[in-house]
Amino acid sequence: MEKGLTGKRVVICGSRKIEEISKIIEKQGGIPLVRTLQGTVFFAEEEVKPDLREFVQQGADWVIFTTGIGFETLVDLATKLQLGDIFLKMIREAKVASRGYKTLSALKKYEIKPIVVDEDGTTKGLAQSLETVDLAGKRIMLQLHGETAPALTKFLEDCGASVQKVLPYQHIPPENEIVARLCKEMISNECDAICFTTATQVRSLFDYARENEIFTEIVYSFKEKVAAVAVGKVTEAALKEEGIERVVVPENERMGAMVIELAKYYQG
Repeated sequence: MEKGLTGKRVVICGSRKIEEISKIIEKQGGIPLVRTLQGTVFFAEEEVKPDLREFVQQGADWVIFTTGIGFETLVDLATKLQLGDIFLKMIREAKVASRGYKTLSALKKYEIKPIVVDEDGTTKGLAQSLETVDLAGKRIMLQLHGETAPALTKFLEDCGASVQKVLPYQHIPPENEIVARLCKEMISNECDAICFTTATQVRSLFDYARENEIFTEIVYSFKEKVAAVAVGKVTEAALKEEGIERVVVPENERMGAMVIELAKYYQG
């Protein structure tokens, strides 16, 4: 019996466990192509200090945390600046919303209980949970990780809120040559499927496509030729935000499960 990925050229966009995923693709008969779109995330200590001081001075009506590590890093940095107690006091005086179970458990350590949480671990799910809340004229401190979450930011601003974004971790995009090569391969039908393991990789591809005026071609490619594959809900949501409707995603959010799901997709 022919294997699910026989002859399929499968792109790996991640930077972790590349060898492992490549072997799983090969076992399923596929040809792995490594095009790392992850870029690098760095701790932007100096950049975030003024944001922290501004928040401590002005406070906020709402505080939204999107990652546990981001919240804990801000607490550590505030403590280093001798602002730890006032920082936590400002958070406790505000209404708190949070995305993801890791963020929830990080907040729990400090006995901070959010009044709004997402249903599915995505920023889109968080926006949906905030739909019934009146945010008009409210000041919001929004903690992000690596990227600027344009859809969530737009949602909050459309609700009439003023948003202060705080990014303790910031993102350096991947090299243009790698993204350009992948875009060329997509458009000229030189790959069959693309595996994304983070929302950052999705943004890297589509930001490049927009900047280079090939966004329509990339969306068309996913619609007609190339299978978009996501490791889990957060990455799937990032693809859907870009207008990619057909996304292969495993029940079990693991890289190996993602490849097996893709093989089943082709067999089905």
